[in-house]
Amino acid sequence: MTLVWASGYNGITDPDAQTYIAAVEAADGQAIEGEVALAINDFVVGCKFDGIWDAIKASCILAGARTLNGALVPLKGPAPTVSGFTSSDYDRETGLAKTVDATSFDTNRSNTADPQDNQHLSVWVSDLTYRGSFLGSQGTVSFNGQSQLYQTDLGANTQPKIHVAGGANKITQIPAGVVTNFWGASRDNSSFYVSRANSVNYTLNYASAFDDASNLKVFNSPTMRARTAFYSIGESLDLALLDNRVSTLMTDIGAAIP
Repeated sequence: MTLVWASGYNGITDPDAQTYIAAVEAADGQAIEGEVALAINDFVVGCKFDGIWDAIKASCILAGARTLNGALVPLKGPAPTVSGFTSSDYDRETGLAKTVDATSFDTNRSNTADPQDNQHLSVWVSDLTYRGSFLGSQGTVSFNGQSQLYQTDLGANTQPKIHVAGGANKITQIPAGVVTNFWGASRDNSSFYVSRANSVNYTLNYASAFDDASNLKVFNSPTMRARTAFYSIGESLDLALLDNRVSTLMTDIGAAIP
């Protein structure tokens, strides 16, 4: 019988954090460090204090857990369905890497689960080796109705593409360059949406379009080579507040890992 650390002690006071930590430890088969647990607890408490917790409908913290199985335990919403990922693709500090063998990471959250004019998506970009979609729906050739956080080639013409129920293929209102760390987009109206990249908010003046009905997937590009440590999907929220909480979580987890 495997003994699992009791998450209700050592300062882990939030019931949602307790439930999540206990599930991670059960999947890991052992306890996580107390400081890692505290970092998770502080994240949940902080999101509730900021008023953004309820807007998060599906999320995984793809770091901190001792094993890949533990990292795939959802913080909120459905558990993802993955194919081709192995334990060697997972790093406790920097998250999960998309390699040549990894074929699918389905969040099991439909792009139509949230209202067309009330939705967000975000990821934590730990590393990017080759272009692709960090988080997005399948969409069509025209990209109409997609929600996507997509990084193009890494050369001089690198350009992030962002869609939140948008009808535009190529978005150029964010400066060219590679996005690192927190990257998100949020729409709370039919006229424009906001993206946050490299700690700056940008307003993108694109009207909403019908929602593509496919599920949102992490690493939604077959040739992509990248690593991420967090994703969230849900209703619109303040991206700067979420950025602050996720950034603090990643810093605290990194400091807590021996």
